[in-house]
Amino acid sequence: MPSFFSRYAADHFIPYSASHVVMLVLLVMLALLLYCFRAGIRDHTLVKTIIRYSILLGLLAPQIVLYYWYAVQGLWDVKYTLPLELCSISQLLAVIMLFTRSKLLYQIVFFAGIGGAMQAMFTPDLDYPFPHFRFFHFFIVHIAIILAPLYMTWIESFRPTWKSIWMTMLFLNILLVVVGGTDYWLGANYMFLRHKPEGASLLDLLGPYPYYLIVEEIIALVTFTIMYLPFIRRKEERNA
Repeated sequence: MPSFFSRYAADHFIPYSASHVVMLVLLVMLALLLYCFRAGIRDHTLVKTIIRYSILLGLLAPQIVLYYWYAVQGLWDVKYTLPLELCSISQLLAVIMLFTRSKLLYQIVFFAGIGGAMQAMFTPDLDYPFPHFRFFHFFIVHIAIILAPLYMTWIESFRPTWKSIWMTMLFLNILLVVVGGTDYWLGANYMFLRHKPEGASLLDLLGPYPYYLIVEEIIALVTFTIMYLPFIRRKEERNA
């Protein structure tokens, strides 16, 4: 039987299997707890600190173990293992945001982090099933990416603005140029900027290359706008 840290998995990850659903339920439960007890958490500095550092631990610890696993298993390859996927970059920004309480990074992580990580949670690009280490790494990190900006919103009282949406879109397009150039230089395909995944994926619904990249931009803009709508309603209620 393959071990927790084995290079190869005996089975493949199955979307919406029991283990996948459990991770989705865990995300919802943690988000609800953070929201429902937000007032009490704000009033207790120690509790706030514990939660903030717990999210940081969820962002950092699995990643450190992942890099160790890459090294031990001889899997280091600049074409596949650099932190150049959107969620990997959001993960790094979320760590810096939580350490520094940066309002600038919050604007980006709120939209790009939540949007990208939610897509990953519902449509995982994952080969290793439960109970392999990579399964836990994938879901712990993505849950932490989502919880990080929610913590800053509900506990630290940060708020996104309309400008945040355009700032995030600008950031994503700069990222597209930087990562796309790196892909071309390395012969890699980070963020699927050179071609679609080899197997079937949701990108198949968005048209051929390079048109699916344009469709992704439109979907991102619409998604970010929808994410901002609750904040518009709250502003209107306060001004009423």
